Amino acid sequence: MIANARMYAVTAAVAQLWRRLLEGIAARAGEAIDIVEHAPPAPIAALWSRRDLAAVLMCGLPYSRATPPPALVAAPVPAAPEYGGQPHYCSAFVARAESGYQRLEDSFGGRIAFTTPDSQSGFAAALYHLMPAGGTTPLYREIIAPTVTPLGALAAVREARAEVAPIDGFALDLLRRHAPELTAGLRVLARSEPTAIPPFIASAPPTPALRSAFLDAPDDPALRPLLDALLLQRFVPARPADYAPLRQRFATALGFWRRHPLAAVTHPSFAL
Repeated sequence: MIANARMYAVTAAVAQLWRRLLEGIAARAGEAIDIVEHAPPAPIAALWSRRDLAAVLMCGLPYSRATPPPALVAAPVPAAPEYGGQPHYCSAFVARAESGYQRLEDSFGGRIAFTTPDSQSGFAAALYHLMPAGGTTPLYREIIAPTVTPLGALAAVREARAEVAPIDGFALDLLRRHAPELTAGLRVLARSEPTAIPPFIASAPPTPALRSAFLDAPDDPALRPLLDALLLQRFVPARPADYAPLRQRFATALGFWRRHPLAAVTHPSFAL
């Protein structure tokens, strides 16, 4: 069985922190779990489709649309106070500070960078957030090619290939802590409403020992520093009902943007 935290392994150093945390959790559970690498450009959907998953972070949107859905292990709770001690996160719309933009509306007419069409934080949350601004004319000049990861979206903005990009808010927090040079010169224009954070999932129902090892991790003196370094407060049980609204919101947003132009030019990957 395998474990993987690619979704939030935003740098090599952060990936090592996740490896050490998952190794410690597996040891607490007394289970033989391999912490595997599955770095970009390997498609993350190929990881989620494996049948030997013990604990792998999965985006909430594809989880909510999976039939049947994988088993839930636990959900991380970010330590940032804006999440109120809940297993929530949001999307942050980032732009270059030098652009002078102060509000998300200032980016209208420019180019927007999404990660992938099956991403909650990098696509679906933005579609839903932008609905009140939609109308008869396109909001943006162009939706550029998929940037795949939050780092890719940040690069598109930093390199002026796009004026704005929705970024996973927890991934952005980790980058600000561990790679501030990558977020320097960027400004958050708006944040989407918090929704359920990506959970750890498994191919089959996890053992009680593994689930308990996640939930009890903050009480382990060896794991507490790793949680702190990863900006995590704790892990909590995750429920399918927490993620069902993501599927519903995505369907609502797709229906809206099929009737209203989001961009004058849209990369085929994001054709609605």
